[in-house]
Order: sequence, then C-alpha cells, then structure tokens
Amino acid sequence: MKNKPQFTLVSLATSTALVLAASCASASTGHASAGGPSQARTPTIVLVHGAWADASSWAEVTERLQRRGFTVLAPPNTLRGVATDTANLRAYLKTLTGPVVLAGHSYGGFVISNAATGNENIKALVYIDAFIPDKGETVGQLTAAEPGSVLAVSDPSTVFNSVPIPKGGGDVDLYVKQKLFPRFFAAGVPLNRASVLAAGQRPIAASVLNQPSGEPAWKTIPSWALIGTEDRVLPPAEQKVMTERAGSRTVRVKAPHLSMVSDPEAVTGVVVRAVQHSG
Repeated sequence: MKNKPQFTLVSLATSTALVLAASCASASTGHASAGGPSQARTPTIVLVHGAWADASSWAEVTERLQRRGFTVLAPPNTLRGVATDTANLRAYLKTLTGPVVLAGHSYGGFVISNAATGNENIKALVYIDAFIPDKGETVGQLTAAEPGSVLAVSDPSTVFNSVPIPKGGGDVDLYVKQKLFPRFFAAGVPLNRASVLAAGQRPIAASVLNQPSGEPAWKTIPSWALIGTEDRVLPPAEQKVMTERAGSRTVRVKAPHLSMVSDPEAVTGVVVRAVQHSG
C-alpha cells in the first residue's frame, strides 16, 4: 500500500438503538407487490447508512421499495467503531426471521461486510458507493488507495470540524464542514436539500479510520453494487477495484457520493435486482 494521507471513521450502537431496532424487527413481516417475489420468500430489506448521514438519507429509496410492497428497515448506525457497529448490526439482524437483503452506503458497506458473516439469512449484499473491505483493511487505507478523495488530506482541519468525545481517550468526533458538504457529498442535489443534510449529519469518531475489517461476508454471499461516477469521497477507481474483487454485479451512474439522494430510482433498481436474484 502506498504511503498516502488517510482519514478515519467509527460506529458504536447504543443500547437504546438496539431496543428500538428489536422493536421494529418484531413488528415486521414480508409483503410483495404483484410484480415482486412470492410472499413466502419476500426478503426483508435492511438499509445501513454511512458516516455524516443518518437513516433519512435512504428515505426516497425506502419510499420506492415500500411502494413495491417490500418491508424495509433502516436502523441507526451510530458510527463509533468497526467492531461495535458490526456487533450491533449483527444483533439487530438476529432479531429478523426469513431472508434478508442487506444494503450499505459508504462506511455502511464496511459494517454490512462484517455483520453478515456467518448469517445464513442474508441472501444478498448491496453496496452503494460503498467500502467493500477485505480482512485487515481499514477505511483510511481504502479511501486513499486511489487518488481523488477530498477526504484524504494531510491536514484534516481543512475538511473537518472536530469535537472531543467525553471520556474518549483523546478521540474526537468529525463533522464535515457545512460549507464543503454540498460540493463534496451531494453535487447536483439542490443546494437547499444538501444544506439540510449537512446540518443534520451524524459525526464519526476519528479512530475508526484505522480499525481493520474482519473476514468479509462478500466471499460467501452474492453482491450487487452501484458506483457513482461523480463520487468525490470514495474514488470510483477504488470502488471498481473493490467491486471486481468481490465479484459484485455492478452498475455505474453519473451521481455523487450520496447517490441514493440524487438518484434514488437507480439505487432502488439495484436493490430490487438483488432481491429478485436472492431466491
């Protein structure tokens, strides 16, 4: 790996998030529209957001999938650390019955790759402008593996505002500067919409960037992917390397990093194709 600037992300789910997740899961049942898979085999679709976002970033995709008759869950990803986020999502997934299609955006791809390992209910993985790590790889390494990421900088203070985490041992939460967010994450999205997303971004703990992946689920579970060719956060060239390595069935769309906001129909189409082939 070349010596290049690296940056950091983290996720940790709280007990409250797990209680809410279990509550949502216990109420969920699979339904299919007339053109979808048979009701008995309809997967639940779980959508996992990445850093500097929340579950609302999936809202337009969620709406489209629900209109097609699918049960959709978008649990919180609190962005505290790879191991913690993985454990929390794994616990959440264990409360679900029946087949599941698991999708992740950006750092959410890192988490689903780890949380799905060994879970026989996960029938397909979907990566949307996402990290698809191999064992031992970190977010920082993958972000800087190919040139072009606006986050791989030598001076993080030019991109991030940092807030000390109480009792965090020196760790800090990172927020993308609001004035940079629309251009970096959501080019092409109306400015007022991008500004709202910037204001509501969830921070990530800086330490996550150096935390390695475990054994990834994509080695045993089929995967689909969407690459936004205008992505300035996770370079499309690196996404191509990762999707080819994982054998993902991949589409390319002229979209920024937040493709599920700018191009929800295209993202929905990839998820639906994964569902259709998950039986």
